[in-house]
Amino acid sequence: MALTKTTEEDKIEIVGEFKSIQIRTATVIKEDGVELNRSYHRKVIQPGSLDASDNLVDTNISGESSEVQAICNAVWTTTIKNAWKAHLIASKPS
Repeated sequence: MALTKTTEEDKIEIVGEFKSIQIRTATVIKEDGVELNRSYHRKVIQPGSLDASDNLVDTNISGESSEVQAICNAVWTTTIKNAWKAHLIASKPS
């Protein structure tokens, strides 16, 4: 009886005007090759955040898979980052 546990990014989605990236990770438990359980974890990454001076600080994607990094680099253009920055500034509490 051999138990195995694997994780895989089984869904990567580009969502919304500012191209947020949603990543769903599946954790699969198998016994002798037969799946016993599957659970999911979801996270969202966005193009960046504001620092104290309202400068956009790019999201650190170095810990993401090469596939997620490639998608982020493709869709987070300067135009998207500038629009995201403007949105963050406009959404700040007064």
